[in-house]
Order: sequence, then structure tokens, then C-alpha cells
Amino acid sequence: MKTVLVTGANGQLGQCIQKIQSKYPTIRFHFKTSNELDITDVKAVNDYFATYSVEYCVNCAAYTNVELAESEIEKAFLINAEAVKSLAEICAKYQTTLIHISTDYVFDGTKTSPYTETDSTNAISVYGASKLKGEEYIQEVMNRYFIIRTSWLYAEFGKNFYKTILQKASEKANLTITTEQKGTPTNANDLAALILKIIETNNTHYGIYHFSNEGEATWYDFTKEILMNLNLPEDQQPSLKSVESYQTKAARPKNSVLDKAKVRKIIPTISWQESLKSLMNNHL
Repeated sequence: MKTVLVTGANGQLGQCIQKIQSKYPTIRFHFKTSNELDITDVKAVNDYFATYSVEYCVNCAAYTNVELAESEIEKAFLINAEAVKSLAEICAKYQTTLIHISTDYVFDGTKTSPYTETDSTNAISVYGASKLKGEEYIQEVMNRYFIIRTSWLYAEFGKNFYKTILQKASEKANLTITTEQKGTPTNANDLAALILKIIETNNTHYGIYHFSNEGEATWYDFTKEILMNLNLPEDQQPSLKSVESYQTKAARPKNSVLDKAKVRKIIPTISWQESLKSLMNNHL
């Protein structure tokens, strides 16, 4: 029986893992919300590892508000970098494999083709820089880790772009969505399946992995697909307009499509449209 600690268990990815835990009877899960186990509290984290024998730690705890991070720099780096460093040190001390979730925002978006795991990083926002620093700390202090960079994460849980569009559609709101950024929407349920596959199969091919659904889209494309899958009568459809750019505090990568060749050796990947349709068929 493997023991797996999931931090930040109240976020969308943590809830997706909780949803499928019954499919893995050989894994004993410890789900801890950020209130129950704050990764910035080094003593509390160390005490937890000293009390329980944890084989894997899945770190879903993160500061993810891209806009607010521009003014809450210290807080973003505390959670996404300094706390990650201490968590990695504790995992190394107790011989625990760390599975850490990172982001496409570690790249600047100037590349015209999909980013591979070995491409140079160059974060252009506080959020991206804080997540990149966390990655660097992990690589400095331990060997047994999986850093999984993902993009445009959404699910039926938590706050995310997908749920915002569903809410706006129910209100018949007028939508104006940007076409400036290109990336890949990623169903957090698929990321949860990858994480548990790594654990279940005792994968020891440690390192950095890119995972998203397949294909590419703009935020406008993503919105259009969500609305199409709602199959609303014409008189109930919200108006949807595209705009090339919109003003934000944080700079965002214009292209953050990730290359998935490495991760396909672990798990098959499906198109973002197919994954979105599946989610909407099952949860609406």
C-alpha cells in the first residue's frame, strides 16, 4: 500500500484526484487543504513527514492569481518558490518522490513551435518567475521528482476560465474574448490521471514533463467551443466577439503550446476539444 500526500487538495486538480481515488485501492491518499497543511509552514510540513511514511507527495498547492501576483510579489514567491524549496528538502530527507505542478508561464511565448522540456525558460510575469524559481529549487535539492508543466487548466471544480464562461452563458452576458494568446486548454481530470499513472506504475524516469491536451487554441476558440457544446437555443445564446488584445497587469506568453512527445510514453493524450466535450457531457 503506497501512501500519497496531496497538498492543496481543495484546488481543482486536488479535487480531480479525490474524485478518482476509489479506482486506486492500492494507494492510501492523504488529502490536505492549504488550511490543513500550509506548505509555507516548514515545521508543520516536517512534522507531518516525520509522523507519516509518505512515498509520494503531489504538490497542488500554489499561488495562481496571475494578475494579483504583480502586486503580491512576496506572497507569490513565498508559496511558489520558497515553500517549494523547503518541501523538496523535506521530501529528499524522507526519501519521498515529489510530483510538482508547474506552468507554461515559465516561457516567454516568443517561440513559434511547441515548447519542449529542454527549451530555454524566460518568464515574463511575477507568477511565471515564481513558478520557475520553484522548479529550479527542486532540481537543486533533490533527484526523485517529476515537474509537470501544464497549461490553461480547467475542470468542473474551483475557479477557472471554463466555469466563468458557463456562468456568463447562463446570464446571457455579452462576451468579448482575446485572440492574442495561443495555447492548449487542459482538462485537470486528464492531468490527475497522468499523476496517478506515474504513481501506480512506479515510474522512475524523473525530470521535467510537459502535459496538456492536444492541439492549440486561443481563448476565443476555447470560449466558442464551450458555447457550442452547450447546444443553447438561438435566443439563449450569449453574443461572442473577438478582440486581438486586452489590457492586463501581467504579461502573458503569446504562444505557450507545449510539446507532449515525452509524456506520451507514459499516457495517451487526446485533443482539447474531445476532452472538453467529454467533461461537458458528463457534468452538465
